Amino acid sequence: MIKRVSIGILILALSTSCVSKKIYNDLESKYADSKKENRNLADENADLLKAKNQLELDRDGLKTDLSKSKAELEKLKADYAAAQNKFKVLQDSYAALEKNSGDALQSNMKKNRDLLEQLDEKGKALALEQDRLSKSAQRLQELEDLIAAKEASMKKLKETLSKALNSFEGKGLTVEQKNGKVYVSMENKLLFNSGSWAVGSEGKKAVVELAKVLGDNPDISVLIEGHTDDDAFTASGPIADNWDLSTKRATAIVAILSENKKINKQNLTAAGRGEFSPLTSNSTADGKAKNRRIEIILTPRLDEIAEMLNEIN
Repeated sequence: MIKRVSIGILILALSTSCVSKKIYNDLESKYADSKKENRNLADENADLLKAKNQLELDRDGLKTDLSKSKAELEKLKADYAAAQNKFKVLQDSYAALEKNSGDALQSNMKKNRDLLEQLDEKGKALALEQDRLSKSAQRLQELEDLIAAKEASMKKLKETLSKALNSFEGKGLTVEQKNGKVYVSMENKLLFNSGSWAVGSEGKKAVVELAKVLGDNPDISVLIEGHTDDDAFTASGPIADNWDLSTKRATAIVAILSENKKINKQNLTAAGRGEFSPLTSNSTADGKAKNRRIEIILTPRLDEIAEMLNEIN
């Protein structure tokens, strides 16, 4: 304000003084510049005042915001502390759970390893058992085939004997196959006189024909059994009883069979059964006649079958 007054007085003094026009113009120009500068300064002052007012408003706002921020910060700190405590609790719980889970996991893993080892052992045992069963099944099939072959050979033997002894059938001689064996039964009327163990001529022919067939089948085991009826033996001489008589008759048949050189004597067995294995009742004369007999039981060699059975078992 003082600056404006000074400038005015200066202008007035200059205007009333005797000055040159050039100086006047310069002064007038400077005056104009001063006015312009004054306006600028006034504008700057207004702007500064406005900025000051705004700054004061902003400061007050900042104070308010700062107070809010402090309150929010305090709340966040409290929330953080609570969350941190909660996290600590959860962390402790997790650590305990992890420890328990780890112990349980280790225990379960050990159980699983034990189970796997047991399963492995059982698998190996099963494989061995399957292998054994497979081999047993194979041996069983071989055994069945062998038994079938034996059965077929005995059937063929029975047919051969029936053909060879055909002329003696109806004279107290029968041939049959049962239980895997062939039975040749000769009644005493074809072979012996009463109380005698000497084989008659007709009976000897039958035994010789039988020997020919057996000579062609060297692997057949031959059991010759002598049988009597239940009449007590009363004749005098070297025979003591029916046991003795049945044994001597069986031995007499063995002697005739042994004359055939193709027969292996190791396959021949003589046995006396007396009256203790009758075919039928001794209550009739016909029954007694049937019970007085020689039975020749032909059995295939069973060594191979026995060996296979042992292998299977």
